[in-house]
Amino acid sequence: MYRGIAVILAMFAVACGRDAASPPATPAASAPAAPAAAPPPAGSVAPVTPAASDRPRIVFLGDSLTAGYGLEQAQAVPALIQARLKKEGYPFEVVNAGVSGDTSAGGLSRLEWSLSGDVRIVVLELGANDGLRGLPVDAMRRNLEEVITRAQARGIAVLLVGMEALPNYGASYTSEFRETFPSLASKHKTALMPFYLDGVAGKPELNIADGMHPNPAGAVIVANNLWRTLEPMLKPAMQPPSQVSGSR
Repeated sequence: MYRGIAVILAMFAVACGRDAASPPATPAASAPAAPAAAPPPAGSVAPVTPAASDRPRIVFLGDSLTAGYGLEQAQAVPALIQARLKKEGYPFEVVNAGVSGDTSAGGLSRLEWSLSGDVRIVVLELGANDGLRGLPVDAMRRNLEEVITRAQARGIAVLLVGMEALPNYGASYTSEFRETFPSLASKHKTALMPFYLDGVAGKPELNIADGMHPNPAGAVIVANNLWRTLEPMLKPAMQPPSQVSGSR
């Protein structure tokens, strides 16, 4: 399985650099209005501010896989989840806070900006670009852990999404990278989707022409996989979060 993943990630590494320099013309979805907080990193694609809403929110904090690189807005995974929520009668507003080329550090830097509004769940899809660039796993772990703890301090539930690292950085790095996600999920009692591209990575018929980002059919598979982990979180998240010191 991991050989196929390695091939797709090797190609994905090239695309991530291209994403930051040449973003897609159509952003995948919307993201929250920015209070006084750091803007997205230079050279990245800034999410679009949605209309004001008092609905409870699910925020997808991620990179180009979340942003829906190469897809129409309605085809991106967060938009597919929004459609599923509506179909099933859930009142949540989905916010796509995906930025192409973003690392775990970049996501952390814009966390406060991304969590505006009545956020109940964060889908945390970051770390792929850390692995593609061979950045230290310890730093990625600290960044992800900071996002998790700061979200949980506000009473926000977290769904952590796992990713794989390139094998050319060595077996030790690959193993440490892979284990980071279930380890953090266990430590902080978050929900876990073990691998975002499960069933899609390495399959040309499920990816766009670049061979690394899911096409509409691939995005449907990702959304369906993610839904199985997300759905049990929805009813508890419909209750207002307990009042926590320093929360919104």
